[in-house]
Amino acid sequence: MTARVLIIAGSDSGGGAGIQADIKTVTMLGGHAMTAITAITAQNTLGVEGVHAIPTEMVVQQMRCVAEDIGVDAVKIGMLGSADTAMAVAEELISGVYGESFAFDPVMVATSGAMLADPKTVDAMELLANLSTVVTPNWPELAALRGCAAITADTVEAEAVAYAQKVEAAVLAKGGHGGGETVIDRLVTGHGTIALWEAPRIDTRSTHGTGCTLASAIATGLAQGMPLEPAVARARDFVRLALLDAPGLGQGHGPMGQQLVRNDGLFTGPALNQITLPAKDYAASVAFYKQMGLTQIVDSADNGYARFEAINGVTLSIHLSPSRLREGLGEGVSSTSSNRTSPPPTPPASGRGEEGPVTYLESGALDAWVAYLARRGVQFEQMPADEEWGWREARLSDPAGNRLCLYQAGEYRRYPPWRA
Repeated sequence: MTARVLIIAGSDSGGGAGIQADIKTVTMLGGHAMTAITAITAQNTLGVEGVHAIPTEMVVQQMRCVAEDIGVDAVKIGMLGSADTAMAVAEELISGVYGESFAFDPVMVATSGAMLADPKTVDAMELLANLSTVVTPNWPELAALRGCAAITADTVEAEAVAYAQKVEAAVLAKGGHGGGETVIDRLVTGHGTIALWEAPRIDTRSTHGTGCTLASAIATGLAQGMPLEPAVARARDFVRLALLDAPGLGQGHGPMGQQLVRNDGLFTGPALNQITLPAKDYAASVAFYKQMGLTQIVDSADNGYARFEAINGVTLSIHLSPSRLREGLGEGVSSTSSNRTSPPPTPPASGRGEEGPVTYLESGALDAWVAYLARRGVQFEQMPADEEWGWREARLSDPAGNRLCLYQAGEYRRYPPWRA
């Protein structure tokens, strides 16, 4: 059954954040999005020009209307706009018809656009947090919830744990406001950190809606029955891919590219999204697949390897067989590759002694999938292992001898560090 996600948040006329980002995220992750809109805004990438608050009674009526008919598997709570609406939403959620999976993004912004950190709002936020599975504050929001001047790298864990203890819910302290080249997101409970993710900061101005997207993605995972930690991990992958896929619209902080995150192995089941074919002439094969309309995204001519992306996000690679490289028969192979930020390692399939095609099936839960297959008698030539090109891979052959690779790559399939 399709996971049903109720989104309680404000509308963004520019489509970058709020309800619009939430709907795109839930839809791309396979859920059904329902909404209770708390405010209508006139805004674009440069800022907010006007706000019209929805009466609290109408917010609650929207919630109750969809819950009574369609049902709810998880709730994402975003901008509420006032302490009164926050309190009313919390009281409605207590009724029990909304399930028990709530992802709360504590957006402490009033309908006027001002930051809300008054005691009444903080109390309302605390009540909602008490009901939630996970609360997802950034550093300024965590500081407001904790009543401290600021959050730093030295204090973030202690403050997040203290807040988790207070509200008896998990807290995902988002690290985007931390500065530096590495973003650290920390998932904690009242007992301490249970998971920590580090990733390079993505250099883009199209960051509008990251918090909304993350919380909606987590809510969708919870609605689909995922445990919290894997739901957060997948949500982070989705956010990073949406940042990398951002279309660059507007003159300010533009929208992300949720609509372009597809075929990226974000689900537990296998996604057929990559095949590697042998080549005899590197330059000729590259030219052929470009002519076919594919976009070249990896140019590793010195390794005899190139990767291409189709318009639906599926990738195809070509590589010179090891024998062709050894014999020097790969016409068009040069010692350098163009437009790389860093030299790639030997790419997938190249240098493994493989001469034929390899089909790649991706899963967002590779180890669990392989363990499931192994328990049922599937024989593997290689169990899951981290490879130097950033993928985690397991290898096997089908009954006819065709080579298969089961793998997990996240953003590294379409956006490796050496992407052309």
